[in-house]
Amino acid sequence: MPLAEFSLPAPVFPPPRVLLGPGPSDIHPRVLAALAAGTVGHLDPYYLRLMNDMQGMLRRVFRTTNEMTLAVSGTGSAGMEAAVVNLVEPGDKVLVCVNGVFGGRMAEVAQRAGGVVAKIERPWGEVFSPQEVQEAIERVQPQIVGIVQAETSTGAWQPIEEIARIARKAGALLIVDAVTALGGVPVEVDGWQIDCCYSGTQKCLSCPPGLAPITFGPRAMEKILARRTKVQSWYLDVTLLAQYWGQDRVYHHTAPINMTYALYEALRLVLEEGLEPRWRRHALQHRALKAGLAAMGIGYAAAEGAQLPTLNAVRIPTGVDDAAVRRKLLERFGIEIGGGLGPFKGQVWRIGLMGYGAREANVLLFLSALELLLAEQGHRFDPGASVAAANKVYAAAQ
Repeated sequence: MPLAEFSLPAPVFPPPRVLLGPGPSDIHPRVLAALAAGTVGHLDPYYLRLMNDMQGMLRRVFRTTNEMTLAVSGTGSAGMEAAVVNLVEPGDKVLVCVNGVFGGRMAEVAQRAGGVVAKIERPWGEVFSPQEVQEAIERVQPQIVGIVQAETSTGAWQPIEEIARIARKAGALLIVDAVTALGGVPVEVDGWQIDCCYSGTQKCLSCPPGLAPITFGPRAMEKILARRTKVQSWYLDVTLLAQYWGQDRVYHHTAPINMTYALYEALRLVLEEGLEPRWRRHALQHRALKAGLAAMGIGYAAAEGAQLPTLNAVRIPTGVDDAAVRRKLLERFGIEIGGGLGPFKGQVWRIGLMGYGAREANVLLFLSALELLLAEQGHRFDPGASVAAANKVYAAAQ
């Protein structure tokens, strides 16, 4: 049978976008330039030096001295898999704190790894208190506790330090999901004594998706090296990855060379700016956005005091067409924001202010565009009030 006539598809030429959704975020031009640099081999001396320097920068961004700090070849979900499958053996008791999509995903991965999983849950948009985590640990007596610091599905910002202390006192290892936190809000792996922490490149690091920074502390490595069974995943087995990322450079897989270039440059940008100034910048953009939205009568889905600056989940005003607003933002202004997931579907917008995207020009552009679209749908507010409110926040910060 002859092949059907084939027309060559159009070349890659994406439209310009302002990425203010839950990820990926806007990419800095320097990172894009690094991504386009000439490819070398994954065992080339130049690439191996780059890996060493990137490890050093990752340790600084994670605020850790952990030797086993690397970037897994895969997205943030690969980081989650790597954390869980290395630390969870069949029969291990695992306690997972679930208050959104990604806590639920961690529990699912732990079950697939053979863990005996217990969950504690909070309504979406709320965070866990140290007391309820302590009570659950006393009841379950887990070997591993998993929690999400920055829940991308709800915009909830989970305090970690006290929970980490409680888990350590009970003899449990703590896994922290910092996918939407690292580089945007404080993450203190050593200071909080976190045993394993993972992230992704496409959020506050403003790098394309494709690598998952991860760090394992001494207690985590002790458990991994004492496993009675092989790690479920050959590809994500950290004892094998360690031989490639360590001094021996034993071949494991062909690393994504150009993505490494991109992450390398993204980390240079983070450290050039400084972590504390970077955290302050994200907090300022969040306050300006929040003030502008409040002027249009729009509030947050996450509880007051637990609102993530990097991912703003906000309630859609009554009578406003969720999908129509998001579509018109994209078509008319080139702005992407995210819709709600799960029980938040059709109820919230998720507005990301992450990395290179967390800047004044983006906040003011978004607010002015949203004002126009909400006015067209009959939502009542004082025209220009949102931009004026945001500018008041900026002026006070001078």
